[in-house]
Amino acid sequence: SRGGSVMESFEQVSAGADLVIVEGAGSPAEINLRAGDIANMGFATRADVPVVLVGDIDRGGVIASLVGTHAILPGDDRRMVTGYLINKFRGDVTLFDDGIASVRQFTGWPCFGVVPWLKSAGRLPAEDSVVLERLTRGGGKALKVAVPVLSRIANFDDLDPLAAEPDVDIVFVRPGTPLPDDAGLIVIPGSKSTIADLDDFRRQGWDRDLDRHMRRGGRVVGICGGYQMLGSRVADPLGIEGGKREIEGLGLLSVETEMAPEKTVRNSRAWSREYDVALEGYEIHLGKTTGADCSRAPVEIDGRPDGAMSADGRVMGTYLHGLFGSDAYRSALLKSFGIEGGGGNYRRSVDAALDEIALELETVLDRAWLGTLLG
Repeated sequence: SRGGSVMESFEQVSAGADLVIVEGAGSPAEINLRAGDIANMGFATRADVPVVLVGDIDRGGVIASLVGTHAILPGDDRRMVTGYLINKFRGDVTLFDDGIASVRQFTGWPCFGVVPWLKSAGRLPAEDSVVLERLTRGGGKALKVAVPVLSRIANFDDLDPLAAEPDVDIVFVRPGTPLPDDAGLIVIPGSKSTIADLDDFRRQGWDRDLDRHMRRGGRVVGICGGYQMLGSRVADPLGIEGGKREIEGLGLLSVETEMAPEKTVRNSRAWSREYDVALEGYEIHLGKTTGADCSRAPVEIDGRPDGAMSADGRVMGTYLHGLFGSDAYRSALLKSFGIEGGGGNYRRSVDAALDEIALELETVLDRAWLGTLLG
């Protein structure tokens, strides 16, 4: 069962760890979904882990949200909640003292801290596709990179290092909107279901937009599921993804993909054959891709060729997530578009943002609670 697999994974992750932080998905109070819940209170009660609620005050109604959660949670779930945090508070935190008192009065839960609006958080990779609702429209910078927002988009934070470049506009293109005519590069990101998303890609007319992009001399990069879509065919003979067993690809690379039940999941050290620079990232995919264009593999992962490239070099695909995280690769890519320089060390900027956030959190979170949590 799914629940059994989740518990097995939790036990493996916990082995030898001093602290495991489990993030929920959605809301702990979705009681209409409680019977099959493996991400929130269903997991917490089964694994016997304490729960801390996080209320987003920036959305409004945070007191009602917390008190309402207490009111509708079943007793066994409610007993798992040890307290709560308030997140994204702007201004003088003492203005919320009465709010904390009210929540305590209705629920009995303690407040473990009021976290201010953290500007440094804006420099971190996005973790949830909800952020794609806030699209980048483009600001007339040197290079526009268009990213079609697939229905089952995955690992879209691959684009964050490019978005951080001062001369690059990333435009996430929502369904119902054509791919922009002035994009120099189109990146097709990862997908949780390649065949279904390829079907959607065509329904949006993005395949025709992509053809026009290629006729104008544009370039294309496909990552993981996006790479699979660029080939001539994707087959799923065992029905692993469900639905269709085979679909015609976009035909920009001479490769074919066949899904298989074994899933590749690993961190990887890699090398860009295209630009002769070091890469580092990870693989997480189903299926094997083969074909003539694999003879021009643009990447080596742990010493083996990966991906494919068209004969003219304008279309490439790879299974390596984190491709754009390499400063040297990003610099070489931008140089190929006539853009000199770059936005600096991306990984270092993320680490610096994490350090700044950690220091600020240390000052606003309840020290007794942190001490208990961290042992």
